[in-house]
Amino acid sequence: MIAWFNVVVLIGATLLTLTFYVKSAGPAALEKRIGASAYAKCTRYRFIAGIMMGVACVNYVVFVFYPLPLQLAATFPWPWWVSALIAVAIAVPSGILWWRGMRDAGEETMVVKKEHTLYGGVYEKIRHPQAAGELPFWWVIAFLLHSPFLVLYSFVWVPVFISMCLAEERDLVIRYGEAYEAYKKRTGFLIPKRR
Repeated sequence: MIAWFNVVVLIGATLLTLTFYVKSAGPAALEKRIGASAYAKCTRYRFIAGIMMGVACVNYVVFVFYPLPLQLAATFPWPWWVSALIAVAIAVPSGILWWRGMRDAGEETMVVKKEHTLYGGVYEKIRHPQAAGELPFWWVIAFLLHSPFLVLYSFVWVPVFISMCLAEERDLVIRYGEAYEAYKKRTGFLIPKRR
């Protein structure tokens, strides 16, 4: 019973993360309907999305103690330390990219502001470095928990993150117009463009 409840909550938290992040990524469109308060509202949505991601992380941990009764093995056939090495191999480059994206975005990472401008730094190469760095951490967690099911479930986050990035881009075109369109042409979406 706990195992099924946990997975239902995990799926719900995943969907709510997507829903609230997409809502948080549309302040310019929302401003046209409700005015300047749209930015504060989008910041609240972003915090809720962050909380839902936290809930999903907790669900990952609970899954180890209460796995679903599936034909899939509960753990990988190799020792845990092999999974830990895989996790570290994913975490180091992803963490560096995620950190650089957060550093270059500043407080806009969580606080949506009208007056922010297009970022520099790593954003000159890639439009969504935070997403590109954060997304692999679902596999980091799954490998650290040594769970084949969670490694497979982590693929669900790929369309979630892509949808969140596309929602941001739609709103950034509203905010910055041709400047953002030109920026899109010279930078990569989740990986740098070849020059």
